[in-house]
Amino acid sequence: MHPLKVHNPVRNVAILSLSQMFGLTGGVMGVFIGGIIGISLAPTPVLATLPITASIIGVATFTVPASFLMKRIGRKRGFQTAALMAFLAALLAAYAIYLNSFALYCTAMFFIGGNSAFMQQYRFAAVESVEPRISGRAVSIVLLGGVAGGLLGPEIARRTKDLLPYGEYTGSYAALSVIFLVVILLMSFLENIQVTKQAAGGEERPMRQIISQPGFLVAILAGVIAYSVMSLIMTATPISMHSIHGHTLAATGLVIQSHVVAMYLPSLITASIITRMGTLRVMGIGVLSIALCAVLNLIGTQVYNFWSALVLLGIGWNFLFVGGTVLLTRYYLPAERFKAQAFNDFSIFGVQALASLSAGTLIYLTSWTFLNAITLPALAAMILLIVYVSRAAPGAPVISPSLVEKT
Repeated sequence: MHPLKVHNPVRNVAILSLSQMFGLTGGVMGVFIGGIIGISLAPTPVLATLPITASIIGVATFTVPASFLMKRIGRKRGFQTAALMAFLAALLAAYAIYLNSFALYCTAMFFIGGNSAFMQQYRFAAVESVEPRISGRAVSIVLLGGVAGGLLGPEIARRTKDLLPYGEYTGSYAALSVIFLVVILLMSFLENIQVTKQAAGGEERPMRQIISQPGFLVAILAGVIAYSVMSLIMTATPISMHSIHGHTLAATGLVIQSHVVAMYLPSLITASIITRMGTLRVMGIGVLSIALCAVLNLIGTQVYNFWSALVLLGIGWNFLFVGGTVLLTRYYLPAERFKAQAFNDFSIFGVQALASLSAGTLIYLTSWTFLNAITLPALAAMILLIVYVSRAAPGAPVISPSLVEKT
């Protein structure tokens, strides 16, 4: 018996995937134009990526409240509340650009990031909606929604930037506010996930005991490395390409679009690859792909260097992050899911915020080469951890529905 009960799992996963598509549009748009707007509004170029960092700080800040709010009011109302917050924040961003207010723009980006904290729970809601044996497929389907979101973000930003006569890109954020309204509507059809009596009756372990599991720690570190390295490189790319190396906005947009598609399109096959090769091996391939991205960025700064590197970065992120998510869900009981997920996401996005904040400083005070080079030691350490865990505990037990029912 599945410890988490949903009457229509297919509909739930489909709704979550569509919401991922629309919701991610805001995140991609922020990365694409956040640094460019930051250059025009910030008092110094060093702070150009602060709006993007504010968004990621918003993710980290709202991560724990998001988990516990949904524990109290349910996934459905929690996701709708977050989308409403993002709708208001998008309007605030447009107003900030109109006022030429850097502080207000950063504030708006912070709350758009807050919505992303709730969106990070989409993948867990999908896992909870299906049988454990197809959890990887559910995560992949939800992440696939990001393919369209990655294409929509830069495209909407470019096509609507002059839509309103109140300043460049005010139209982009006005259009984004409408998209968040669509998410609110979609979520009205989501079915809340219920915990069966057997799962709810299990004794909840202290967080210290959950964290002490090697597999749980490796899963968290996979998310931390995947997001922090990806964020550091991706945040700095538009500035490096457009503002420093003089490539066109269209070329920069193509690179970012390709990167986001590469982040989510592999989800078509990631679950199958995990089934065939094993979670840890797929995570290892992800780390190597990200490392190759850094190497290509070290070699040159032509458009094809940026494009191929960012595509590899996206693929590596997908393998490492999906693998880490699937691995994580095996090491906590259903009754523990909210606090375990909160700890995981807070760790990921707390470190990611530091990486994003460092991007602008590093690229202006050092160089694009140095920014990429410093990622390699962390990636090497991650590979060593994956190898160590795979050899030390190749048959590590996972939590299954049968264990939950006996608890």
